[in-house]
Amino acid sequence: MTSFSYHAPSSFEDAFGLIDRFGPDARIMAGGTDLLVRIQTGRISPRAVIDIKHISGLLNSVSLVNDGVEVGALALMTDLQSDPILKKHFFALTEAAASVGSVQIRNRATLAGNLCNASPAADTAPVLLIYRARIKLANRGGTRVLPLDEFILGPGKTALLPGELVESILIPIPSSDQAAAFYRLTRRKGVDLATINICCQVFKSGAARFAVGAAGPVPFVVEETGGQLVDPSVSAESKKQILQKLMEAALPISDVRASREYRQAMLVVLAWRALETSLDRLTS
Repeated sequence: MTSFSYHAPSSFEDAFGLIDRFGPDARIMAGGTDLLVRIQTGRISPRAVIDIKHISGLLNSVSLVNDGVEVGALALMTDLQSDPILKKHFFALTEAAASVGSVQIRNRATLAGNLCNASPAADTAPVLLIYRARIKLANRGGTRVLPLDEFILGPGKTALLPGELVESILIPIPSSDQAAAFYRLTRRKGVDLATINICCQVFKSGAARFAVGAAGPVPFVVEETGGQLVDPSVSAESKKQILQKLMEAALPISDVRASREYRQAMLVVLAWRALETSLDRLTS
């Protein structure tokens, strides 16, 4: 592991000054659960690590704002999984947060960091796509807001510009006529990246949406708007055929976790489980 300088700015101004000073040789750290592993294994060799946990104005909480919630850049996974606001309005997000890593990792990892890492297997990304989350970015000139599907551009690649930080994640409160559920598949129970993950959202109007991760370079969303997946009179076999068609949008790869063929097959299985749970929640 190469040496680097460590900095803990207490203000946005100081943070932006450090970012300007070190440029692309700097790395931002919130929880550090991904960053420190990459440094230790030699995948990256930054000259400076800028720890943003002490910046005045960066929140570590979930707050109600206007017609939604704002999750601060320093909010930890362990706090999200038990947050009463999220449990009431975004239960699938609490499920996803609870599945990230181990207890130790969740006590350090942040939601913002999980998104900035831009892993195709990030557990929170499909859920936030379903809930139409937006990313609030801070820079010297102020802030700008991007939809999540415009923020994650590819494996390890985001729309963050030089000199920008994630300030928070904004999530509109969904209507009461919907329900969602999150599922993931791993090689073993416990600390492992998802082989695939999926979030399903159903509406009383008949629409069904699925956001899928670890099955392409970026998480993606597919929809069925004809109402057949929500209609109780449609047979399970017919619904599975619809899911099979929807999941053809996936572009899984073969790697150490699973083959492309296994991922493609299990997408339908997980989509079915997420659909059943979402429908149960919709009618309960």
